[in-house]
Amino acid sequence: MMDIQELLTFIKVAETHSFSDAADALFITQPAVSKRIAALESNLNVKLFDRIGRQIHLTEAGTRLLPKAKRLANDLNDIKRSMTLQMDDVSGELNIATSHHIGLHRLPKTLKRFQLEYPQAEIKIEFTQSEDAHRQIIKGEAEIGIITLSSHSENMLNAIPIWSDPLQCVVSLDHPLAQLDDVDVIELSKYPCVLPHENTFTRQIAEKVFAVNNVRPQVKMNTNNLDTLAMLVSIGWGWSLIPSTVVNDQLAVVNLPALNVERKLGVIHHKQRTLSRAASAFIELLQAQSMNS
Repeated sequence: MMDIQELLTFIKVAETHSFSDAADALFITQPAVSKRIAALESNLNVKLFDRIGRQIHLTEAGTRLLPKAKRLANDLNDIKRSMTLQMDDVSGELNIATSHHIGLHRLPKTLKRFQLEYPQAEIKIEFTQSEDAHRQIIKGEAEIGIITLSSHSENMLNAIPIWSDPLQCVVSLDHPLAQLDDVDVIELSKYPCVLPHENTFTRQIAEKVFAVNNVRPQVKMNTNNLDTLAMLVSIGWGWSLIPSTVVNDQLAVVNLPALNVERKLGVIHHKQRTLSRAASAFIELLQAQSMNS
């Protein structure tokens, strides 16, 4: 089978009339040049150069091959230039899976800037739970996920932290715990709570803290909508663990260091999937905006 490097070497020898000069131009050794030319002659079953003394001359077959080889070399350069331009062009469709909370509180500025800078790109977003977005990336159904990151590394995924997301334990303003300066986990376990479902990263964080203290939370209701959790807490249904971005003036923050932990929000993508230019550009915007915020 003909090798493109053999043809390019042939062109350089023909242009320089020298194996050694061709070797210098191609940054390879002279024996490597001789080997490529010999392989090309063998593949084509013709002799391409005559060596008369120290002079190198094209044979008739070599003379006929040279313009064809140059056209092929030009076509290759055109392909490279075309692909470079295409890769610089941020266009096409970008499928993102993210949580409602991140979509509402973290993404609006980045989405607006991306739309202004890359109008040829089309973003399709599915708002779901972080855990569902995680599964979509694993299955290849979305290109990037913007989610609450797991505390464990995963072999199949690249995870890029973007934001810190402090969690705070909150109660209603008239809740008995709102009047206390300090609360421990055992005291907290005596009161009902409203929390996300058991499959969520936030719930797992809370369960671990309670397990360490050999108690369990009294879960009165489960919902993954963080704004709904904040509302239920404000009307006295129990305490909860929510991001600081959701805390409002209808809630009192409980001073409980064990539960005032910090999640990481960020981007995940499958290691076996080559990111599109649109995905790479979106991640770059997220990183830039998180540094400036």
